[in-house]
Amino acid sequence: MGEGAPERRPGRHPLRAGVPVADRVAASWRRSSEYGVQTEAVEPVFSGTWEQESLFFECGREVLTDLHRTLVDEPLSLMLTDADGLVLNRLSGDTSLLRSLDAVFLAPGFAFSEREAGTSGLGLALADRMPAVVRAQEHYSTSLAGYTCAAVPVLDPVSGRLEGSVNITTWAEQPGKLLLALAQSAAGATSALMLARSRGRSPRPAPRGEVFHVQPGTLEPGSGTVQTLSAVWREAVQRAEDAVRAGHVVVAVGERGTGRATLLAQAVRRARPRDRILSASPPAPQDLDAWLALWAPELGKADTSVVVGEVDSLPARAAEELRALVVAARAARPGLPVVLTAEDLAEVPSPLAGLVDAVVPVPPLRDRPGDVLPLAHHVVRQTRGRDLVITPAAARALETCPWPGNVDQLHRVVRRAALQADTIDRRHLPSEVFSGSGHRLSRIESVERDEIVRVLTTPGMTVKQAAAELGMSRATVYRKVAQYDLRIPR
Repeated sequence: MGEGAPERRPGRHPLRAGVPVADRVAASWRRSSEYGVQTEAVEPVFSGTWEQESLFFECGREVLTDLHRTLVDEPLSLMLTDADGLVLNRLSGDTSLLRSLDAVFLAPGFAFSEREAGTSGLGLALADRMPAVVRAQEHYSTSLAGYTCAAVPVLDPVSGRLEGSVNITTWAEQPGKLLLALAQSAAGATSALMLARSRGRSPRPAPRGEVFHVQPGTLEPGSGTVQTLSAVWREAVQRAEDAVRAGHVVVAVGERGTGRATLLAQAVRRARPRDRILSASPPAPQDLDAWLALWAPELGKADTSVVVGEVDSLPARAAEELRALVVAARAARPGLPVVLTAEDLAEVPSPLAGLVDAVVPVPPLRDRPGDVLPLAHHVVRQTRGRDLVITPAAARALETCPWPGNVDQLHRVVRRAALQADTIDRRHLPSEVFSGSGHRLSRIESVERDEIVRVLTTPGMTVKQAAAELGMSRATVYRKVAQYDLRIPR
């Protein structure tokens, strides 16, 4: 619940049906009832173990520990949860509050998402992916009515993936505004610390631009680029096209950056070349109401197909309202093409999962190496407006890279190289193309790795010459190449 003046309507709690609460809380009560959550007491779900080596946990624990030092005498409990609501740690100097929280199982190792515990601050924040405050009787379970909880979701600053939440809980009579401010500060500090320790990668930009975008119809079904890609890709496009022609709701699943939305747009364009394509991605939280308001009039227009990307990132309320709009639109227009993307079918919000008729897996780029060079040349033409030479050494480097960021990473790397030179050689490629090191590198290690790659990719450079320039022995160079899992094609 936000801290402004949210609209309050009678809620739908089985025991408090006439109680006026904000729309977000009422919607959460409804979901809690559908999940079968008990109203009298939380039924604990204990995990017992959790990941303590993740960047999120490391940074969140550090931030909350520092905050706890300044609030040790306050009746507050500071918690970190994962994306599923599992409580990862808990800090408080108030022993009576800790004993009380233990009694309702709000403790490390216990799951407290909406599905397990009903409406609470952390459950609502994770469901809606927005800051939330839940006070006293707004909790779905009456056993939690003695508390006020404020929680703020934490997103990975690079990938945008939901990592978990910062939750602050106190007694019900305490004000919620201060709690929310503290939680927002801690969540922001956690995200900033994660970015600082993520090897200098760029933060993911806030959703803008094509969050809601309409592509006009065309008489040209598909593009030449599709035909130059691998049989694996073409088969996936064909499966999606067949499902669209059959009037099915389709979801493309696979890793981020694999081109799931592109595949579906190509399939829709081939199946219905004259349609407008309504393309949408999850908006920033503050834009949610405006985003939802755009759907109804657009879905009512004839010859429209819908592509909704990353539905696994949609807030629960958005998924529910979008389902209602799609059901109404498909009732008026049977066979309205609706295609979705997600990393995994299990992560599709349940309101939308019930609409899905067909699933199309999209393989990662590392499993279709034959697509690397055609895609690279396509990016070059988009960037420079003409073809450029990619040398054999650069081509081998591109083809042997595992591309953990998939097509998105390839696009960024090749675009940068195309802006540097008219002939793309391996020296124009960043060190990430040559390194398969899976562990996080320190700043010093990153600098050392990048310098080794720079020297070794110099045209005509031998290992002996590289060792001399680097001030290392040849044995050390070979050891460093193995340490950083470097692949320097010759």
